[in-house]
Amino acid sequence: MNKEFIYAIEDLEKEKQISKDLLIEAIEIALVSAYKKNYGTAQNVRVHIDHETGDIDVFMRKDVVEEVFDPFIEVSLEEARAIDPEYEVDDVIEYQVTPRDFGRIAAQTAKQVVVQRIREAERGMIYDDFINRQSEVVTGIVHRISNETVFINIGKTEGILAVTEQVRGERYLVNSRIKVYIMDVKKTTKGPQVYLSRSHPGLVKRLFELEVPEIQDGLVEIKSIAREAGSRTKIAVYTEDPNIDAVGACVGARGNRVQAVVDELFDEKIDIINWREEPEELIRNALSPAKVEEVLLDPESKAATVIVPDYQLSLAIGKEGQNVRLAAKLCGWKIDIKSHSQYYPEEGEGDDVMEILTRPDEPEETLPEEIAEAGAVTGVEETPEEAEV
Repeated sequence: MNKEFIYAIEDLEKEKQISKDLLIEAIEIALVSAYKKNYGTAQNVRVHIDHETGDIDVFMRKDVVEEVFDPFIEVSLEEARAIDPEYEVDDVIEYQVTPRDFGRIAAQTAKQVVVQRIREAERGMIYDDFINRQSEVVTGIVHRISNETVFINIGKTEGILAVTEQVRGERYLVNSRIKVYIMDVKKTTKGPQVYLSRSHPGLVKRLFELEVPEIQDGLVEIKSIAREAGSRTKIAVYTEDPNIDAVGACVGARGNRVQAVVDELFDEKIDIINWREEPEELIRNALSPAKVEEVLLDPESKAATVIVPDYQLSLAIGKEGQNVRLAAKLCGWKIDIKSHSQYYPEEGEGDDVMEILTRPDEPEETLPEEIAEAGAVTGVEETPEEAEV
C-alpha cells in the first residue's frame, strides 16, 4: 500500500459516495482474515492502515494474565513487566509482526474488498432511489424475455414485469420502449429487485397526471379508479374550482389528453365521470353511458337498486357485465340493476326477471355466468354518452 492507494480511495469516496473511513476499516478487517489464512496462525492480530500514507502494520495482541493457558493470545505478567514495569493484569500488549511479503497479499485483499463494497454501495443507492419512486411511472426498454417474464431496463437496474402484471393481448418486443408502474421494491441477496406492472390501476392514474396539468397542480383530483386491464377503465374525477370542468380537463381539446393515455394503454377504453359525494349521484354517473331512472339505497348493507329504462338494460349491464361490475368497484357499493318493467310490473307486461348483483370484490369470472343464468343480453355495442374513449 502507498499514498496512491489512499488517493484512489478518496476518489471512490467522491464518485461512489462511499465513506473513506468505512472503506479502510473494512479493508483492515479483511486483512486480519487474510493474515491468519496465509500465515496459518491463531494469533489475535490487528491491522492498521495509515489514512495519510497508506502504510500497513500488523500487530499481534496478547492479554496480560497471571497464568498463561494459551501462549498465542496471552502473556504472563512477569514477561509483560520485563517489557514495561507499568503493565498490569488485563492490559493488552501489541507486537508488530508485519511480514515482508504482506504487501502483495494486502493489495489483493484490498482489491476484493473495494470491489465488493462498491457493488454493495451501488445496490444500496439503487434501492434507495427506487424505493422513493414506488408508485411512479417510468419509461423503460424491453431488455429480454424469459419464460414469459419481461425484464425491462429502467436506467440503473433491470425491472421485472411478471406474467401476472402483464396485460392480456399486449405484445412486448425486445428494444421497444414502454411505460411501466413501479409496484414494489425489495432487497434480495442478488441486489434490489424492482417489480413492475402494466395492469395496476395506478398506471392509469399516473398517466393522467403526466398528461393533465390540472391534476399535476392539484386543481383536479382522481377520486377513484376501477380497471379491467386491457379492456376498460372507469375513473372518477373531482374539482372544488367551479371554473374548471374536471371531466373536460381530463379529456382535453378534441380528446387529445385522454387519447394519449389510451394510446399508451394500447386502445383500452376509458370512461371519465364526475365524482359526487352523494352515493345516488355517484352511482348514476358510474353507470354511464347508460341512463338511470332511479337509485334506491340501503346504507346499512351499502347496496343500491338501480332502475333503468327497458331499452337501457343491456347498456347498463355492459358486455359480460363489465359496465356494472366496474361501476360497483368505482363506487364501492353493491348494485342491483332492474329494468323499469321488472321493478314496476303493474305498469305493463314485463320481461322475465333479470337481477344482476355485483360486488366490488366479486371475482370477474363468476359474473358472466350469473348474467347468463339471469338471461341478460350481452355483447351489445355501447355508445358513449359521457367522456369515453
